[in-house]
Amino acid sequence: MRFGFWVGNGHEWSDILRTGVRAEETGWDGLWFADHFMPFTGDDGLPIHEVWSVLSAWGQATERVRLGPLVCGNTYRNPAVLAKQAVTADHISDGRIILGLGSGWQENEHLAYGMEFGSFTDRFERLEEALQILTGLRAGERVDHDGKHYQFVNAPLSPAAKGPLPILLGGGGEKKTLRMVAQYADEWNVWSTPEIMAQKAAVLDAHCETLGRDPSEIQRSSVALLFLCETEAEAEKIKAKGIERPSLIGTPAQLQEQMAAYAEAGVNEVIIPDFTLPGGNRQDELLDQFVADVAAPFRD
Repeated sequence: MRFGFWVGNGHEWSDILRTGVRAEETGWDGLWFADHFMPFTGDDGLPIHEVWSVLSAWGQATERVRLGPLVCGNTYRNPAVLAKQAVTADHISDGRIILGLGSGWQENEHLAYGMEFGSFTDRFERLEEALQILTGLRAGERVDHDGKHYQFVNAPLSPAAKGPLPILLGGGGEKKTLRMVAQYADEWNVWSTPEIMAQKAAVLDAHCETLGRDPSEIQRSSVALLFLCETEAEAEKIKAKGIERPSLIGTPAQLQEQMAAYAEAGVNEVIIPDFTLPGGNRQDELLDQFVADVAAPFRD
């Protein structure tokens, strides 16, 4: 199993850079960054950094970790622009980029910046067209596409990616998203508990069977908040608060049990966001403890 760390968009650049470099030095396998331009709630004037600029800088500052957006909103960029950004970052990082993509959901950004949001159906139609275009470009094909949302004429992508440039789709929608994962993606990410992952993975496997694809070709990753506790009593207090998002809550021994459940559910990578972490030296200590006392027995 791999372990990835998701750094929030709203930190000072110096902290983002330091955290990424330190994550590689201390044994993490991946660095992830969200694709947003402004906060979803609260003060919409707070500073938010742009994903491809950050990934490119991390690509220069690190040597080993995988790097990716979690995930790009398809509505924000023409697929050719996205492909160019991803391939450029891939060259900077010597082939370590994962191209994470989703349909786009944060409506306030679209309203603020004059980007078309459209209906739920529109966004998924656009996502599937983009996937068709991106898979063609990545394969080195000249792409012709006359779709409802995108038109391409003999479009090239040069240079080609230096690495494999896996396409990762994010989301858990069972009818649309997981079918597109089965058809187009190399990796799939979802916020999940082990139980949710097992249930949705079964749906993905069924889509793969329908499409004639080997489900083992698709890497699976799960995101969960981290609450690393000193005692079981502390863990129970946090659980009693009713955390809405999937969460890892417990002592190192308890978290190892949860890691075993994720592994049993077929998870290849667990991704920890910094949303619940304190920052600074205390965050460094918690992340080091997680790697040493929780993740170590499950490393690939």
